[in-house]
Amino acid sequence: MRPTRTQSTFPAPIVEAKKWLDGVTFPADRPLINLSQAAPVAPPPPALCAYIADIVTNRPEVHLYGAVLGLPELRSALADEISARYGGPVRTKQVAITSGCNEAFAAALSALTTQGDEVLLPTPWYFNHKMYLDMVGATAIPIPTDATLLPDPQIARARITPRTRAIALVSPNNPCGLEYPPELIAEFYALARDHGVRLILDETYRDFLATEDAPHALFEDPDWDQTLVHLYSFSKTYRLTGHRVGALASSPALLAEIEKFLDTVTICPSQIGQFAALWGMQNLQDWVAGERHEILDRRAAIADGFQPLADKGWKLLGLGAYFAYVEHPFDTSSDTLAKHLVEEASLLVLPATMFTPSDDPGGARQLRIAFANADRAGLQETLKRLASVTI
Repeated sequence: MRPTRTQSTFPAPIVEAKKWLDGVTFPADRPLINLSQAAPVAPPPPALCAYIADIVTNRPEVHLYGAVLGLPELRSALADEISARYGGPVRTKQVAITSGCNEAFAAALSALTTQGDEVLLPTPWYFNHKMYLDMVGATAIPIPTDATLLPDPQIARARITPRTRAIALVSPNNPCGLEYPPELIAEFYALARDHGVRLILDETYRDFLATEDAPHALFEDPDWDQTLVHLYSFSKTYRLTGHRVGALASSPALLAEIEKFLDTVTICPSQIGQFAALWGMQNLQDWVAGERHEILDRRAAIADGFQPLADKGWKLLGLGAYFAYVEHPFDTSSDTLAKHLVEEASLLVLPATMFTPSDDPGGARQLRIAFANADRAGLQETLKRLASVTI
């Protein structure tokens, strides 16, 4: 019997990694530092929590179905924000709100592909993107990266076939943390446009960029919506992960197809989450700026403290947004090492085997460290524990 759609892909990596904690007791002087998932673990700021509590009691509409493509006011606010940040006009009818950014990707792929189609993904890839491609019956075509971890448009060009429907990029990158240069994003946009395929650009972590400049200039093209599918998440920015609020921007014609998927799966995004995201956009600009500076400080803590690890043969391959991507010096696979780190160092990180094809040798050599829920002191302790590891 042929495998079902879910059987055609691998187990959810975060779920699998958390199983490594079962039955493990951590010493009082070396508590677990969980660096496996790219999500804040603190609740939203108090003012936003108070607003949520108020609308739960006093806004009856937050308990009812809403528009399939999202709260009109939130769609409009996001269109205005994208226009201001990127310097190109975006209209409300080009924006949809989704139940998290993963659903935005799934909705876009469902509207763009059918069984046997192909989508190009740089490796290491974001595992949920690969999983959904498996489940929808599309083929992920790897774009291997070199020591820079940046994808090469010329390699991508050579892998485009008549079955190619999209190129999917993540910047700042998950899992590597790299911020793709605007000129590289522009090259991939031109490549997609010239071949009549879509460029899906997941910018979940754009609010934590090291630069305050626009990440790219794609929205300046009057016809951007014929090629670009821009993905975004409110969840990380406002600590709304449990409320599942994401977004995408593209052509109204594509959104009409995406609407069919959303209506079938969730009917509408979380109303509470959407009202919370809108309030956050209107009231929390200074707080978001502080969150960004905190993430940049954590990034600096890793960069500043990495030398003792480098002296032991570790390499820092990528650093940015919520992620550090490292190469270990041991003669063992990263999946074995990651499990070993739980017991020896009280650290939970993900092996690169979860982000790469099975025949990619980099998977056995690399680890992803997601530092969203560890402060500077916790990251300094993480580096200290890694430096003391033996295997």
